[in-house]
Amino acid sequence: MFTVGLTGGIGSGKTTVANAFAAYGVPIVDTDLIAHRMTASGGAAIPRIQRRFGSTFITAEGTLDRARMRELVFRNTEAKRQLEAIMHPLIRIETDRAIQAGSSPYAICVVPLLIEVDNWRERVDRFLVVDCSVQTQIKNVMQRNGFTRKQVQAIIAHQATRQTRLAAADDILVNETDIIDPLLLKIKLLHQRYLCLARYTIPS
Repeated sequence: MFTVGLTGGIGSGKTTVANAFAAYGVPIVDTDLIAHRMTASGGAAIPRIQRRFGSTFITAEGTLDRARMRELVFRNTEAKRQLEAIMHPLIRIETDRAIQAGSSPYAICVVPLLIEVDNWRERVDRFLVVDCSVQTQIKNVMQRNGFTRKQVQAIIAHQATRQTRLAAADDILVNETDIIDPLLLKIKLLHQRYLCLARYTIPS
């Protein structure tokens, strides 16, 4: 299936964009949601995380203690690599399964770390980047999640830079204001373009 990889920095508006494509009947495969299911109670990643990092990173309910893990991986590069070694293969398997289950001409795969994680360029046909300024990211995340400015800045520092994302993009949606109509119009045009590309792309 023709697949579009949707990415953007934290707080850029990826969910808003994905929901707009979903309104056209486009299947949305969200790797964040997959990761959350895998780190919920009974999730496939929980036993592996517990073996590698210990029970202190698992809550009494059997879920990943995300705040504790976030704090660890932000200050420990090796721990981050080890967590990724557990999560990324599981996410890739589930992502492929979800994409193949779809029957639409194309699918949107929402991957916050699309640029940072190896092999995504080979696994999607186009990169779609939702772009906004760093200050807009910080404002959106502080309002949405209640994080401090310092916490948001730490997350942004662990993501690809805005310039790196834009350089890798095939398509760009600027989402800088709260006025959504221009964004929705651009999404409509991109949807029509992707339908055409999917129709004329020969499967590999």
